[in-house]
Amino acid sequence: MLVTDFSYTLPDELIARYPAKERDSSRLMVLQRDSMSLTETNFSNIVDWFRPNDLLVLNATKVIPARLFGHKQTGGRVEIFLVEPLGEGWRCLLRSSKPCHIGQRISLPQGVNAEVIDRHGEQDWQVRFTGTEDFDSWLQNIGQMPIPPYLNRESEELDRTRYQTVYADAPGAVAAPTAGLHFTPRLLEQLQQQGVLLAKVILHIGLGTFQPVRVKKVQEHLIHRERYLIPQETIKAIEKTRELGGRVVAVGTTSCRTLEHSSSTAGKLKAGGSEADIFIYPGYQFKEVDALLTNFHLPESTLLMLVSAFAGTDFVLSAYKEAIIRQFRFYSYGDAMLIV
Repeated sequence: MLVTDFSYTLPDELIARYPAKERDSSRLMVLQRDSMSLTETNFSNIVDWFRPNDLLVLNATKVIPARLFGHKQTGGRVEIFLVEPLGEGWRCLLRSSKPCHIGQRISLPQGVNAEVIDRHGEQDWQVRFTGTEDFDSWLQNIGQMPIPPYLNRESEELDRTRYQTVYADAPGAVAAPTAGLHFTPRLLEQLQQQGVLLAKVILHIGLGTFQPVRVKKVQEHLIHRERYLIPQETIKAIEKTRELGGRVVAVGTTSCRTLEHSSSTAGKLKAGGSEADIFIYPGYQFKEVDALLTNFHLPESTLLMLVSAFAGTDFVLSAYKEAIIRQFRFYSYGDAMLIV
């Protein structure tokens, strides 16, 4: 299986560089696997595609404002991109005109300093922050939202709310679980009134979500690891859904990977935390997810491979071709796809 099997050409103007005016005003393409048919509707009508006792599994991770800008003692500008917290300090990517080094000190706003204390890769460093007693509050005030590079713009104030789901409550991600961006509190309430159950998992999305696949054969790619947590309440909700004959609907590839990794490694769904390193591509047999809500993904990406595994590569790529013809908006701030 070749990576190029998951390629398509997207006109630049179909990349959604800003979110829709209202979260649920996006368009929705529904793929019905049993009839191999496509239906176009508005996201606000998604309730029509659910039945009582279905379960929506939401990724409640919260995006942190991970981009910081400071200066070396020599005056050179440095960008610090927070990746994940470590036992001491943070794992970070550092970008500057001249390479940083262990012992490097970086001055940041409001008297905060960063010190490079270890190196893990070419641009991958361990950094310790000093000068603030409440780093999280300082970060919320000073940091910039880590919007995807393909948006080709700097983050703006609107990104602080719109590049975040309305149910996000567990800080730790450096990218948003974008399928969930379309939901409003009102829409979630409508689903619950219709008898749809809601449950949460937490998977902190890392930088690997943007990394291109650099091998020719799909099977040779090494997937990135992402920290996750499945609450006991979610296990119980899934068990209840199964008993009542409902469907488990994963909101986003991150929720899907969380459930499938837990089931694949433990033999069954298990509450608690771990790191998902499961690479899902065509040929994979899904164990927990019955339906999938997702956005339109980049060509030759692991996310597109996961979706193709769920609905079939030919069917998915034909749907993408139709979405381009119909001028759907693509990627993080784009329109949505529901596969049932």
